[in-house]
Amino acid sequence: MQSSRAKTLKWLAEEYHELNGNQIDVLDAFPDPLEFSRLVRIGRPVLIRESGIPDSDDDHTWSKSWIANKMGDRQISVAVTPNGRADAVTVGPRGKLYFAEPHTQQMTMKAFLETISSGSSADGEVHYLQSQNGNLFTSRYFDLNGQEDESEFEPLREHAPSEIPWCSDALDKSPDAVNLWIGDEKSVTSIHSDPYENIYTVIRGSKTFTLLPPTEGWFLEERRYPHATYVRSATTSQLELVPSPVDTPLVRWSSVADPTAPGALPVGAHPIHVTVNAGETLYLPAGWWHYVRQQGFTVAVNYWYDMEGRGMSWVWLNFLRGMEEPPLGNEDDNKGNALSS
Repeated sequence: MQSSRAKTLKWLAEEYHELNGNQIDVLDAFPDPLEFSRLVRIGRPVLIRESGIPDSDDDHTWSKSWIANKMGDRQISVAVTPNGRADAVTVGPRGKLYFAEPHTQQMTMKAFLETISSGSSADGEVHYLQSQNGNLFTSRYFDLNGQEDESEFEPLREHAPSEIPWCSDALDKSPDAVNLWIGDEKSVTSIHSDPYENIYTVIRGSKTFTLLPPTEGWFLEERRYPHATYVRSATTSQLELVPSPVDTPLVRWSSVADPTAPGALPVGAHPIHVTVNAGETLYLPAGWWHYVRQQGFTVAVNYWYDMEGRGMSWVWLNFLRGMEEPPLGNEDDNKGNALSS
């Protein structure tokens, strides 16, 4: 028998889909602040056929050779995994499931780019520039207290705006983080949601987003997983998944590895598939679930703006995601908890 909450979530998902369908708006140009305010209130993804990055239509600018020359011999932080699935649920020691973070390796931009698409790592490892920490600009950049905002990608800053004016004006705030992403088809972003209004511009290549609204997040069957990190072995130099200390907090994450696989989602789910090509921008509202694949050598910049915490938005997202802690991701752990309770 379905619980009262499960019935409520099912009704909300069906009602939302009946009213909104699977269509998203497509704009030929960036909205003005007033129009974007309306889009944020509606809370639906929007594909915009315009780039937030100057010179993105120049064949030379943002090419591999251009990026490598701009960066020179500077060392950058690159995520490395054996399978292209950083920040994802992965089978680890003794067949147990872990939330795995990538190994972070320092290298030059030229060395990194040689592993992308046309080249490959000799050991089969997958490299992805995906630090997600405001690697271009952090909120400190906009502070008036004189704090420095250093970036590994300082030479590229003059070619990527620090904010999106119409978005900053509409939200009355500056971005919390601006991130540079460089990778290829070997890297996949596992499905998750963020508490940010996200402006995502693709400069080179293309990215295909599989999207689910917050009302359908419960289809993704979140679980709690122990944390682990890929570490390079001192003896073999191979990557090994090393569990974190037992007192490390568990990570709440979707148990659906690939929502595009046949049968991965129940019949009631209504995923939206959007391909963002070079020169286009996706507005992804806060709380929307997204799974991302990319085609070929891909460069993108995204702008994270903190969602509005006042009002009902944050409360609704928490309710839709679930007020109780989800089950543990490993069956034996659940059995152990049941025996001890």
